[in-house]
Amino acid sequence: MDSMSAISSIGLTYIDWLIIVIYFGFVLGIGLYLKKFTTSEKDFFLAGRKNSAWVAGLAFLSANLGALELLGMTGNTFEYGMYVAHFYWIGAIPAMLFLGIYMMPFYYSSKINSVPGYLKVRFDEKTRVLNGIAFAIMTLLVSGINLYAMALVLHTFLGWNWDLSMWISAFTVAAYVTLSGLMSAIFTEIIQFFLIWFGLFLVSIMGMMELGGIKEIFARIETFQHTSMNTLWSTSGDPSQNGMLVTWGGIVLGLGFVLSFGYWTTDFLVVQRAFSAKDLRSARMTPILASFFKMALPFIVILAGLIALVLSHDPSSGFPVLKAGEYDQALPLLIKRYYPAGLVGLGVTALLAGFMAGQAGNISAFNTVWTYDIYKSVINKNASDTHLLWMGRAATIVGIILSVGTAYWAKSFPSIMDYMQAIFSWVNAPLFATMLLGMFVWWITPNGAFFGLITGMATSFILFFIDKFKWMDLTFITLSSKPSVMATNFWRAWWAWLICFLVTILVSLFTKKRPKEELVGFVKGLTAETKEEVDLPLLKKPGFWAVISLAIFIAINIYFW
Repeated sequence: MDSMSAISSIGLTYIDWLIIVIYFGFVLGIGLYLKKFTTSEKDFFLAGRKNSAWVAGLAFLSANLGALELLGMTGNTFEYGMYVAHFYWIGAIPAMLFLGIYMMPFYYSSKINSVPGYLKVRFDEKTRVLNGIAFAIMTLLVSGINLYAMALVLHTFLGWNWDLSMWISAFTVAAYVTLSGLMSAIFTEIIQFFLIWFGLFLVSIMGMMELGGIKEIFARIETFQHTSMNTLWSTSGDPSQNGMLVTWGGIVLGLGFVLSFGYWTTDFLVVQRAFSAKDLRSARMTPILASFFKMALPFIVILAGLIALVLSHDPSSGFPVLKAGEYDQALPLLIKRYYPAGLVGLGVTALLAGFMAGQAGNISAFNTVWTYDIYKSVINKNASDTHLLWMGRAATIVGIILSVGTAYWAKSFPSIMDYMQAIFSWVNAPLFATMLLGMFVWWITPNGAFFGLITGMATSFILFFIDKFKWMDLTFITLSSKPSVMATNFWRAWWAWLICFLVTILVSLFTKKRPKEELVGFVKGLTAETKEEVDLPLLKKPGFWAVISLAIFIAINIYFW
């Protein structure tokens, strides 16, 4: 059965339509209601810094639950198998805990408005602007992915044409983010968090019931796969033995260290949610609380991808045989298979909620970085708070329009996930080297940071185009004779990080250093721990919950070894 014919046959009943319409109306209503509370630029860009750790934590994770997490991860599991779970575990948990324990005190206490803002107070204006421009471009590209995914769902379930689907998706997000900025984005992200869980968890449950449980799913995969698709580490010594064709070195260095830490500790899309917390403890707890939910997400998306893989290889199941370029269709097709009228509407709404969460997160991050780190920093240094609030709203509209353009580019890629990881290796990988050195080594200089960052980004770009246009063999980069696209992304990120790290140190040895007195509060070793944090009872200490999260993370990796 052809996947596209199956997709075109998906239909919705009146009950399904009602659920979707109610959701869209509710989201727009929240934006209108919160507009009266958005009276200053602080309200618009930082949600007034009034949120508890739970509110900020759920928003922190929900902002990440976009196209990459839902369609992309399910589709990649169909292609690569259980190895995709690395993105949730080693590719997230250590970095999230590191952000909460070590980096958030510097971010939050310096009262900055964005991650590029930290680069200004730690280094200088040129490093801030360089990262601000790079991040703005990256955010628009990722924003396009979310728009494309929303349009894919509308096209799949409603039968609308691509152009109409794209613009309706763009209009909805633009409306509620423009009205009240980060405040409405966070409120809707929390609602979307629960919608995603309740709307999609049943897919995995019903799939396991049909196929006989997780062990039966793993056993059936082994009957038609010559590479291991149901382990995490046991086949990582030989890339030819696992679905992703990657070694443990690529997983640990490229994904677990560079891409993971680069995203979770420096990407303003997620870090901005922690900035909205009411105090430092709440800001530190934000990524730590989110880590527990992050570890549980593979039981929705990874399991769904494995279920689709088994069904696709069973001719009697009636499930379409998905080909390269169609893997992102796996989750919508499972919803169609298992959900009756009413539940289909809930499943579609959950998908749309995820994409809107990711899209709103990208746009709210874009309008903040544009307004503070590019517009105010370079174009209008004397802009008033009222003017900045207006500029933030204008940037939201412009950002959405530009995202429509990048959405068409995203549509041309065979896999959302491959495209996403390529983008992160361009910007986040070298930026993590800069941030790591800046926060933990006081003698790293502004010029070292600037030229290291440029060199790292250039390295990633060059390696990307060498691979894309096959200008030369990259086996010496990936340490594998037949690397997959994902393995290439992992290793490209590692080399970009390493070169940025080394160049930053080298240039810093020969350029002027900032006095230690100017770096108090921004560098480890020059910043004292606050008395408030020292006196906290054990159960309220962020470090205690980070240890619990780390223990669960280790146990899961051993179990699925």
